[in-house]
Amino acid sequence: MPSTASPQHSQAQHSQGEAAVFWEHSPDDWLRTLGCNDHGLTSSEAEKRLARFGLNADRGSQRETALHAILRRLLEPLSLILFGAGLVSIATGDAIGGAIIVAILAISIGLDTFQEGHATRAAEALRRSVALKAEVKRDGSFRQIAVERVVPGDIIRIRAGDVIPADALVMESTAFTAAEAALTGEPYPVEKSPGRVSSANPADASNAVFRGAVAQTGEAIALVIATGRATIFGAAASMLGEASAPSPFQRDLREFGLVIARLTLALVVLVLAARVLFGRPPLDSLLFAVALAVGLTPELLPMITTVTLSRGAIRMARRKVIVKRLAAIHDLGAMTVLCTDKTGTLTSAQITLARSIDVHGLQTGRPASLAAVAADLGGDRGSLDAALIAAEQEPSVSWTLMGRRPFDYTRRMGSVLAKGPDGPMLIAKGAPEAILGLCSHMKDGAQTLPLTTEERTKALEILHGMAQEGLRSIAVATQPWSEQRQEITETDEQNLTLEGFCAFADPPKPTAGPAIAHLAKIGVHLKILSGDDPLVVRRLAGLVGLKGQTVLSGSDVAKLDDQALAVQVRSVDAFARLTPDQKSRIIKALQQSQAVVGYLGDGINDAPALKVADIGLSVEGATGVAQAAADMILLASDLEVVAAGVEEGRRTFANILKYVRMGASSNFGNMLSMALASMLLPFLPMLPTQILLNNLLYDLSEIGIPFDQVRREAIAEPQIWDMGGLMRFAAIMGPLSSLFDFLTFAVLLAIFHAAPDEFRTTWFLESMATQILVIFLIRTAGRPWRNRPSPVLAASSLSALLVALIVPFTPLGPWFGFVAPPPGLLLATAGIVILYLVCVELLKPLAIRRPPKPAIRMGPVPAAASKAQPPFPR
Repeated sequence: MPSTASPQHSQAQHSQGEAAVFWEHSPDDWLRTLGCNDHGLTSSEAEKRLARFGLNADRGSQRETALHAILRRLLEPLSLILFGAGLVSIATGDAIGGAIIVAILAISIGLDTFQEGHATRAAEALRRSVALKAEVKRDGSFRQIAVERVVPGDIIRIRAGDVIPADALVMESTAFTAAEAALTGEPYPVEKSPGRVSSANPADASNAVFRGAVAQTGEAIALVIATGRATIFGAAASMLGEASAPSPFQRDLREFGLVIARLTLALVVLVLAARVLFGRPPLDSLLFAVALAVGLTPELLPMITTVTLSRGAIRMARRKVIVKRLAAIHDLGAMTVLCTDKTGTLTSAQITLARSIDVHGLQTGRPASLAAVAADLGGDRGSLDAALIAAEQEPSVSWTLMGRRPFDYTRRMGSVLAKGPDGPMLIAKGAPEAILGLCSHMKDGAQTLPLTTEERTKALEILHGMAQEGLRSIAVATQPWSEQRQEITETDEQNLTLEGFCAFADPPKPTAGPAIAHLAKIGVHLKILSGDDPLVVRRLAGLVGLKGQTVLSGSDVAKLDDQALAVQVRSVDAFARLTPDQKSRIIKALQQSQAVVGYLGDGINDAPALKVADIGLSVEGATGVAQAAADMILLASDLEVVAAGVEEGRRTFANILKYVRMGASSNFGNMLSMALASMLLPFLPMLPTQILLNNLLYDLSEIGIPFDQVRREAIAEPQIWDMGGLMRFAAIMGPLSSLFDFLTFAVLLAIFHAAPDEFRTTWFLESMATQILVIFLIRTAGRPWRNRPSPVLAASSLSALLVALIVPFTPLGPWFGFVAPPPGLLLATAGIVILYLVCVELLKPLAIRRPPKPAIRMGPVPAAASKAQPPFPR
């Protein structure tokens, strides 16, 4: 029996899953629980319930204001560091440098905020996903009301073509079917009739209808149990209003910002304390320490990141991928596991005729031809009838309809009386078990033979074999018609001749198998998360090259705790009969195994999974709720588009990583050299204005990075922000840079006995040359002459270097404290720069190493992908 709680409590329980699912109980039980009867509600009672339960609509997610979006981005650690550095620069006299830093940060935040604003507007598509009117029994008669005013306890009438307005229990039905692919993943129309169902899975609830599904055939009367956010549709839609967890890119960027903040703070405190302890002037020490902090900060990272991601979004648009969240481009490149629904993604969601066979299982076109005639002349125009008609083109061109007995879901069959080339004939088609029970003979080639018990058993075995392959079958039977009348009675549907069977499938897209192999080749493992039948999912997995021997159903998942599920998801590729929350559980289990998980789906039931996944992908024709929950929308529902997007995401992140590596090698090394030199030398190794000029020119040299080229080897595997790898790179390249800085110091002081101004000018030149020229070496893991930079990067870098080399010899030189060094000193400096570049190229393979792969194994790759060569180390 259902709970005897108040209707309000019942609806709350339904939404939260605390009570038994409503379709496990009869309409009479629920009429008592809801305090109503089969005459419907009165208008006054309906108004009371509307006030109690609220509108039958989804509470829209609160729209984030522009100010809140800007403040959220500004409070990121890296943004705070840059903003503080800009303000300090302005306060200490470098108004131009400080203004540039603040302007870059403002532009970056503005672009990011504008791009992500599209996601919020997309959520408005939800209201277009449900019916605007519902037919409800009020005050004893049916009337049309706004769908928002439907309440629990209402009795609704649903006809073919209607969008179901609420979750309801079927009380009466006439040949009623509903298309629930968007809710459950089931591609075939689902028959709905009164009764009880013991399964807790909505896909098995043949006695219930769900909000957002579409009535395909017939008519039904149903009792509304839940409305609004308490429906399955509403639970999925409500996910859009919940705060999303930080994406992998956001987490990595925040961690990087915290590392920079700690290093900056430590360096400033150390330098300031040491110089004051050594008796240096406190004000000069403070200005120098602030300049070091600004020099260590990667001012251009927000701009480089935003511009690179924006260019990636433009390129992905050309590849039929619309980006709603810029950071998702990186997340797509970092993806290691792609979970996908079946219907509409791996398959076309268009039922096709797969086989037409006789009673012995041999291929013959006669059953399909006869079934197509029956479908064309007297079918219900459902998906199976449409597939039969499509396969035969014009099946009834030489036939004339004489009479029909419509498909009856109680009998599970229908008949037509038609006149064709062989004269009048009764053609019956329907569920195999229903038709077989009415047959006494069978067609064997041109002969008509008795249908023996042995032949009947063999036919059932053939049907079972096709069911094991995930095919849905119907039987076709005939009988010559000699009567004058044109009305078909139940008596006429006896002693039929079994013609054979028609089998139907939702076939995989031709591109699915090659695309899955392509994804596996680039390090992305695919898993099917479907609401469809396990047999169908197993067959599909085998067809597209996945391991489908083991298929976990929703009932299996429900029995596993989170730890056990985390173990199972490593080896299982296919999941079936899943509810929306079970899809989310599987994704979270994969994330616990350190996988970066993407999800591709187009239905209402996919919204929670799209929200939980690190990267949510939907398609252009998807439901509004799926598009609103996704980070990217594919203009072509094809996995090959996903593979292209993955490579584009990796290409984009590879360019971002170049800037980070350059900063780690140059900024860190130079600032470390200045900090140590400021403690040991009796004078400042570089004036604060010179440090800021150095930093500004170096940043300008890198503005071409977003336009740089990326080798195929660099995008062969999932890209991750490997913080350990970055620290290793900095630990090798930073000290190497400092080592050559101290070599320069030794040459300047011990050999040339340079004065302070001469010392600062020469080191400035050496510092700028090494920082900028090393870009061409560390931008690639290979040899630089084999992977040339883009013209834009070459122009920006060499132009900045040219300015740096010219400034000391112009009238601007004295303003910055520069003097013209002698030719011998310049020649020695050039030799040091060349030696440094040679050492960098030799040590680069040690510094740029591929991060370790996850310890888990996600299963075998398709055969087509197993021949891929090991990717080149990044």
